[in-house]
Amino acid sequence: MYFQQFYLTCLSHASYMLGSEGIACVVDPQRDVSIYLDEAAKQGLEIKHIIETHLHADFVSGHIELAERTGAKIYLGAAADIPFEHTAVHEGDEIRMGRAILRFLETPGHTVESVSIAIFDLDRGEQPWAVLTGDTLFIGDVGRPDLSKDKTPQQLAAMLYDSLHNKLLKLGDNVEVYPAHGAGSLCGKQMRPERQSTIGKERATNYALQPRSKEDFVQLLTAELPERPGYFAADAELNRLGAHPLTDLPPLQSFTPAELMTRQKSGDVILDTRPAVQFGAGHVPGAINIPLTGQYASTAAALLGLDREIVLVTEEESAIEESRLRLARVGIENVAGFLKGGMPGWAKAGQSAAQIVQIPVDELKRELEEDADSIQVVDVRRKPEWDSGHIASAKHKPLDKLESMLGDLDHTRPIVVHCKGGYRSAVACSLIQRAGFENVANLMGGLDAWQSFGLPVQA
Repeated sequence: MYFQQFYLTCLSHASYMLGSEGIACVVDPQRDVSIYLDEAAKQGLEIKHIIETHLHADFVSGHIELAERTGAKIYLGAAADIPFEHTAVHEGDEIRMGRAILRFLETPGHTVESVSIAIFDLDRGEQPWAVLTGDTLFIGDVGRPDLSKDKTPQQLAAMLYDSLHNKLLKLGDNVEVYPAHGAGSLCGKQMRPERQSTIGKERATNYALQPRSKEDFVQLLTAELPERPGYFAADAELNRLGAHPLTDLPPLQSFTPAELMTRQKSGDVILDTRPAVQFGAGHVPGAINIPLTGQYASTAAALLGLDREIVLVTEEESAIEESRLRLARVGIENVAGFLKGGMPGWAKAGQSAAQIVQIPVDELKRELEEDADSIQVVDVRRKPEWDSGHIASAKHKPLDKLESMLGDLDHTRPIVVHCKGGYRSAVACSLIQRAGFENVANLMGGLDAWQSFGLPVQA
């Protein structure tokens, strides 16, 4: 039996291809589906089945395009309300491919239509050797229960408890677990970085699977739910209707500095994807910096939404298409074009550039010791991170709420922004500067660097 995990680091998304005797199935495909077509051709497999474990909310799936290009059937849980042609699956339904059997388990809780897939390889024996859990069970976590229009988080959490205890935990402890997401995904809050586990390991180590009543489980899961990103509902709807192929996107235009300024004045977002140090050294005034590394697409979707017109500024022109592809993976399609010649072209045209200082930990320490009230320290991490320890004088303004929390900052005093390692703070600095604050600095290395110097934090 052929089995392959495809892991898309920028979205912490795992998809899968399984095959036997010339037939293949793809589970939870990413939007750009050529990787599955290329791999199937390489392995001598024909893709005849496509499974969506649920209607994903954090990325746009490629199920429709992949079906159109292969003629494969799409399978979704029977509770999904979708208009496109598909096979609705129920508990115990199976797909047979040669010596492989894929058996569906109805596992609602993250969403009402969620399913998991028990994988049988008849050459290994009669018991399942693995289970694809979608967003029901993660490595170290379980799916967030707040993505339904009709069910409360408490109702979904109760359903999730039953799915975990009556379905997944009844599989053998040696059964391997392969979820649809890993650490960094917004669909959970405490995922471990591993990309594979076992039922036994999760039973022993996953906080959500420790012995407790259903009532206590519901309370645990719903007590401090992270805020749901606004684009989740839009992405789920795109997946419910079926996204159009990426090839339908129009070609990108190149804009001169003068044309870019005109578009900016008309409301376009200037999105600079360069590393924070390069952005800080000189950028288009009013641009937002989301570096192409890290959680680029999900950060852009959470902060910008899906409908804003965007013009890109990149380090190299080769990064333009990569930037656009990553945005399209989360449903951002209104990318009009890019700054011709990048920042060198901007400078050559005689345009002024804004800067953001990168401040080292020892300098911040010295300035706080000299006059703690002279500097405004802004911590943009999530609440659980803040609660685990923060700089004593810092103000907590999570990145996803930052723009609505700037009212108590003093325009006349310097602002130093930090997160854990420096990525989110770079984004935050650009947002604060864009809001009219001129003296903004990014703490190099974030709180990790602060603590590596042995400097104190308070809980």
